[in-house]
Amino acid sequence: MPIDPNAVGAMSEPVETSWTSKDALLYAVGIGAGTDDLAFTTENTKGVDQKVFPTMAVVLGWGRGQGAMARVGTFNPALLVHGQQAVTLHRPIPVEGSAILTSKIVGIYDKGKAAVVASEMTATLKETGEPLYTNRSSAFIRGEGGWGGDRGPSGPVNVPPERKADQQVTYATSPDQALVYRLSGDRNPLHSDPSFAAMGGFDRPILHGLCTYGFTGRALLGELCGSDPARFKHMEGRFSSPVFPGDELTVSMWVGDGEAVFTTARQDGTLVIDQGLCRFAT
Repeated sequence: MPIDPNAVGAMSEPVETSWTSKDALLYAVGIGAGTDDLAFTTENTKGVDQKVFPTMAVVLGWGRGQGAMARVGTFNPALLVHGQQAVTLHRPIPVEGSAILTSKIVGIYDKGKAAVVASEMTATLKETGEPLYTNRSSAFIRGEGGWGGDRGPSGPVNVPPERKADQQVTYATSPDQALVYRLSGDRNPLHSDPSFAAMGGFDRPILHGLCTYGFTGRALLGELCGSDPARFKHMEGRFSSPVFPGDELTVSMWVGDGEAVFTTARQDGTLVIDQGLCRFAT
């Protein structure tokens, strides 16, 4: 069995990542932002300072900041799908800057026919050492379970109340959405190469889960925070079904005091993100 359950606690060496205004603009269009989001998609709108979508935290340092994953063993990347993702913002992401990233394996769970690897990455601003954001994610790797280990946490969380959503937003993804989003770092051919997607059991390339996450975060930011990144504090959710480029995504929100439970669904009603929770400053 190539997955090593004893890798829990393994940490990466600190690595540095840097980004520019152009990186922030590219990420913004990668998650579908456009002329209705000029504060995020341009740097030269008169009287408007450029802003950064909070969910850009998931791509900063992509391929370098996830170093702890190298400690868990080998597996077929075509059989890996993103399970869950959480982002906690300690301050707004600057338009350009540098950060120091450190990742850690915080759990490896045996789901029988699959393994789940949970990891956490922290980012601090290089110049000041102040915390910038914390990412927590899980990878679901088919064919890597069955060693009799801990199954890990389970059961429903962040369940929407049995009433109509308080707010709802629908966005259309482009048929070319994955080709734009991948330029922010995740070049996994599952999202661009039909033959590789077929190896994973898909009839065509699927959209990055984190692209769907970014679309969802854009809706939450606009509806709950008035598009002010300083008010966006935390977002978590579980990827429950794949999205294909060209699908429509509807984000439904049940709003409380400083937090909202949410789901994201395709045009046929299939939930693609569930167990969603967003915390924000009122």
